[in-house]
Amino acid sequence: MANKNSNAEPDFVYVLADKTVKTGDNVFLTCEANTSNVTAKWEKAGHKLQCVEGKHKLSTNGTRFSLEILNAKPEDEANYTVTLQNQSGSSSCSATITVEIKDWRKMEKKQEPMIKALKNFKIFSGEVKELRFLLHGPIGAGKSSTINTLKSIFEGHQFINCLTGSDSTGTSLTTKYEKFSIGPLPFVFYDVMGLESNEGKQSRGVRIDDIVNAFKGHIPDNYKFREDMPMIEEHRDYIISPTINNKIHCLVSVIPADRLSMMSEDVINKMRNIRAEASKLGIPQLVFMTRVDRVCELTSEDLGKIYQSKKIREKITMCSNKLGVTENCIFPVKNYHDEIRGNEQLNCLALQAFTQIVYSANDYIKNWSSKQKQVE
Repeated sequence: MANKNSNAEPDFVYVLADKTVKTGDNVFLTCEANTSNVTAKWEKAGHKLQCVEGKHKLSTNGTRFSLEILNAKPEDEANYTVTLQNQSGSSSCSATITVEIKDWRKMEKKQEPMIKALKNFKIFSGEVKELRFLLHGPIGAGKSSTINTLKSIFEGHQFINCLTGSDSTGTSLTTKYEKFSIGPLPFVFYDVMGLESNEGKQSRGVRIDDIVNAFKGHIPDNYKFREDMPMIEEHRDYIISPTINNKIHCLVSVIPADRLSMMSEDVINKMRNIRAEASKLGIPQLVFMTRVDRVCELTSEDLGKIYQSKKIREKITMCSNKLGVTENCIFPVKNYHDEIRGNEQLNCLALQAFTQIVYSANDYIKNWSSKQKQVE
């Protein structure tokens, strides 16, 4: 039984609990104090709650204090705090309300139809042996992990042979222009050193001119990148007359959702410049936005709700503004990290993104074939 002693310092018998609700639902936040001789002050996101008629209802029943929010909207998503106070002191507790919005993009629920379609995929031109994708982005964005994830899906086991950059050291483990096949499929990825900010006059990370040479097909497999010198025509391994099978057919920018706001302008500008060079060559470009589970609790608990997440939607808009990419070309994904078993929701997100770059690369081949016929 709650203590009715007016001298008792306020404390909680039970505290507010986090709530996840759908748009339009009513939500209740309730707590109980150890004494009724207290006043309650409510805050939203650290500021005094401005009660609106028909929206908020505050109630007190003995030692119980409640806040009801009617017809929940995305703007109601916040951290709410109640502070109990009397002459002996005060005590506070908080809870977070998460409002699920209507799906703003459709997520495929089954992986098998996508896997089957990709296994049966035929490249538009018989002259092209495989579609080639180039991944680029900052260190630790998840480029190598993206390759590992897709290989895991198609090869039926957790694939960890493609080394990944270290979050703690900030060091890129990718030093060569290495080719990674996706099972027996006619699709290959090329990973490059992570982009870094320049310190003073020192060039760090992969060079933009090397990436442009890769676009054009001048760089051979297993070429070791040098930060101090680009691949030049005089180099003994330089491919002087590249064919369509040497060139890159789609550029994939890999961006970490949880670090997007902290990325340096230098790295952002490098990525924009690389995209501009790809555009000059007619190379399609898409974005894989990784680490989405680290920016949204709703998504972390259930990847199937990723397209109901307000936070993920905001990150996509931010990414679009920073890179100059339309939002429908940005795909939120989660790579395998500490999992030891397959996850169909994770696979579906990766396969949706992968399917889009396959079709985009194939469109590039169609355009190339059309130009070849015009020349002939």
